Amino acid sequence: MFTGIVEGFGKVRSVNDDGSNRELIIETGIAAEARVDQSISHNGVCLTVVELFVAPGSSVPDAYRVTAVQETLERTNLRELIMGHEVNLERCLRIGDRLDGHMVQGHVDTTVRCVEVKDLNGSWTFSFELPEQRHLLVHKGSVCINGVSLTVATLDERTFDVAIIPYTFQHTTFRSLRAGHLANIEFDVLGKYVERMLGR
Repeated sequence: MFTGIVEGFGKVRSVNDDGSNRELIIETGIAAEARVDQSISHNGVCLTVVELFVAPGSSVPDAYRVTAVQETLERTNLRELIMGHEVNLERCLRIGDRLDGHMVQGHVDTTVRCVEVKDLNGSWTFSFELPEQRHLLVHKGSVCINGVSLTVATLDERTFDVAIIPYTFQHTTFRSLRAGHLANIEFDVLGKYVERMLGR
């Protein structure tokens, strides 16, 4: 379980396809405190650390390896990652921590395409195409995009917008997100449970 409050960046050191799986080695300062079997959110996708790597001349890990299976690759933008790309990282929520974002599972529902980025001279608005599950988006409701907890600012028949403050822009991959790029989206789990109970 996560909160959608990104802790930092990870840089893709290498990508290796193994059958239908994809092995990613992620270089990040978070690796120094990571452990094998730990869950870490990568652009909103919960992946398990399977191996740690220590840089020559050091005793502290500076990278780790995770595996994305075929279902994950088909559903998320991890399939587009190449060496040098950055990903948003968040370690799992600890009991007793403040919940600064909202409850995020790390189970991405689908991808959405960014259709416009507006620089408002102090903040940014990112517009995305509406996904098939558009009924799960609520004006002023929570949504997780590329692992970032956000609020739906506007919602119309074709698109929805989120507003990005300077801190979020500078400390997440939103700084490099452009029109045409795919983004991972996870809908608010409370809305999904309500949908299930109503038998929709």
